[in-house]
Amino acid sequence: MLFSKQKKLQIPAAHEALKGRSTPIDVPARHFVNGRPLKGPWPENLKTITLGLGCFWGAERKFWQTPGVYSSAVGYSAGLTPNPTYEEVCTGMTGHNEVVLVVYDPGEIALEGLLKVFFENHDPTQGMRQGGDIGTQYRSGIYVNNTQELQVAEAVRAQYATALAKSGYGPITTEVMLAPEFYYAEDYHQQYLAKNPGGYCGIGGTGVACSIGTGVEV
Repeated sequence: MLFSKQKKLQIPAAHEALKGRSTPIDVPARHFVNGRPLKGPWPENLKTITLGLGCFWGAERKFWQTPGVYSSAVGYSAGLTPNPTYEEVCTGMTGHNEVVLVVYDPGEIALEGLLKVFFENHDPTQGMRQGGDIGTQYRSGIYVNNTQELQVAEAVRAQYATALAKSGYGPITTEVMLAPEFYYAEDYHQQYLAKNPGGYCGIGGTGVACSIGTGVEV
């Protein structure tokens, strides 16, 4: 994915961040692939998680193809600038991460199952980059909705960090936190690889299995 020549590797301080705007970016009402809503409110049985694992084009496709995922959308989170544009995020002066909002049915896939997909489809040891994509927007991140999910995510991260170390990888750099505000990305980014089948996809894992269960919550 193309981005600014300013390959920022540090989150800006609050006083340095771009101002942004009060108006959200317009997005389609429906998911381009499955026709489901792109925005909530969601049916009561569904849950959400926000995940950053590099360029959000390929990352989103991984999740809309995952059984149990009801809907997905790409956007920006864990930064400072309200309602940022893609161009602003690419400067490194918003602090945001490129993320996928995953809406899922816990009766079909557990949180641990989604985290298995997450960890096995990128290298979470690379800090502020993912392969050739360099900058704060490409960092590894898990953003959850409550303390119970936080504990699950931290436990899975610790388990996968051990597996990575045994395979010769360095320390895991995935940030785990309660979900900051999610800002939808522009229309053309949503389900990008379905609209552009030959488009860029930088998603690729380490080959190290995340050996957790993919069971269903009860």
